Amino acid sequence: MIDSIIFDVDGTLWDSTDIVARAWNRILEQETNLEPTLTGATLKGLFGRLLPDIAAVIFEKYEKQRQLELIDLCCEEEHRELLAHPAPVYETLEEALQILSQRYPLYIVSNCQAGYIEVFLKATGLGRYFQDHLCPGDTGKAKAENIRTIVRRHGLKSPVYVGDTSGDQKACQSAGVPFVFASYGFGTAEQPEYTIKKPLDLTSLF
Repeated sequence: MIDSIIFDVDGTLWDSTDIVARAWNRILEQETNLEPTLTGATLKGLFGRLLPDIAAVIFEKYEKQRQLELIDLCCEEEHRELLAHPAPVYETLEEALQILSQRYPLYIVSNCQAGYIEVFLKATGLGRYFQDHLCPGDTGKAKAENIRTIVRRHGLKSPVYVGDTSGDQKACQSAGVPFVFASYGFGTAEQPEYTIKKPLDLTSLF
């Protein structure tokens, strides 16, 4: 039996890619000579990576320090945009969280910048369901170590992690935590321990 659930954000709890693309394109227009052609589909293929890696793809023509400066500006702009125009959460998510939070403590670990999880929680009003969260922007560490930190911090004995990419799966393998593949999200996984087609499936999975 499990005793807790840790969630990814993008592709698992909501899909912010179209809104983020709009915000990032504004930065491309204002700060670079690149064409502002980012789309939600483009970002679906990039989300889940660490921010410096995303910056290296989008701003490959620039030196690394400038890449980091530009991605920071993108993140600031996306926070403003998401608070003004919240992204849609996945169907059945809140119903699932209402049920699950009565059975298990819920947490979030995402490979995002500092402040992004807080934006998600504020924009969606779902903060009351989660007990803690971590990201590389908070700790300087990647997903596997942040999962381990949440496990240690809260004394979790049998957690599972819900995510939507092979990167999530690899992080779970490194952290020694079973992986629940959200097949409705952005990516793929090979032989995950569990698979769900919508968030509500979690309520009958264990």
